[in-house]
Amino acid sequence: MNAARYGPVRMSGELSGQVAIVTGGASGIGAATAALLAEAGAAVVVADLNAAKDGVGRFVQHDVTNEHSWQALLADVLKGEGRLDIMVNNAGITGGAGNVESTDVATWQRVQAVNSEGVFLGCKYAIQGMKRTGPNKARSKGSIVNLSSVAGLQAGAGAIAYTASKGAVRLLSKSVALYCAEQKYDIRGNSVHPGGVDTPIFDPLWQMVGREPGKAFLDARHPIGHMAAPTEIGEVILWLASDRSGFVTGAEIAADGGLTTGLMRRQPFVAPR
Repeated sequence: MNAARYGPVRMSGELSGQVAIVTGGASGIGAATAALLAEAGAAVVVADLNAAKDGVGRFVQHDVTNEHSWQALLADVLKGEGRLDIMVNNAGITGGAGNVESTDVATWQRVQAVNSEGVFLGCKYAIQGMKRTGPNKARSKGSIVNLSSVAGLQAGAGAIAYTASKGAVRLLSKSVALYCAEQKYDIRGNSVHPGGVDTPIFDPLWQMVGREPGKAFLDARHPIGHMAAPTEIGEVILWLASDRSGFVTGAEIAADGGLTTGLMRRQPFVAPR
């Protein structure tokens, strides 16, 4: 199918009247997701430490590692938008490629604070907000979407802090889904596990090896033949946020171009001289 010709399959205004928070929404996957949610009719609150240059929705400066910041964000959204229907816990950092011996405790704690604890707090306060306002008349259940990674499905010898944090997000999401079902809260919880996505997170790598050879190497590692564009991950998040995925909870969605499907012959990267 020619995607450019047919476009994404969605109903016009399907999120009309709904309110979404997107953490880390000022750039990359978060910005693409915020734009798609807004296009579908949602009122979007972009929560980030840094303001978006050309963003959509309403920006609120927010630190996902700070519980007081979460309390203030929830109060702000409930006062300003009146309700909460969708939470996208997207904010995250890499923490470098350190292994179990080379990673220092400060790096470990910082990565866990953002990637793991930040998602925990996002779920905690999303549930509080969704409970207070109840299900939207236009939808059946609230939706929490947590961004993990292929690193949360398959481990490697390096990037141990990042891998551990993303593995935590995977099982945290399942626990949240089961708890909300048990409590009959009408809230779903799922995790998304992207492969390589062409966002500013790779800028340090491009600076070291060059964008073109570096991207060509990462493209070739994905069976589908290329890294994802941020919007391709955003479309998955949009589906999980909408009622079109109403029977999906506790799921881990690998949006990875086949990266975790099986073994492929992979050529080692040779940096240009």
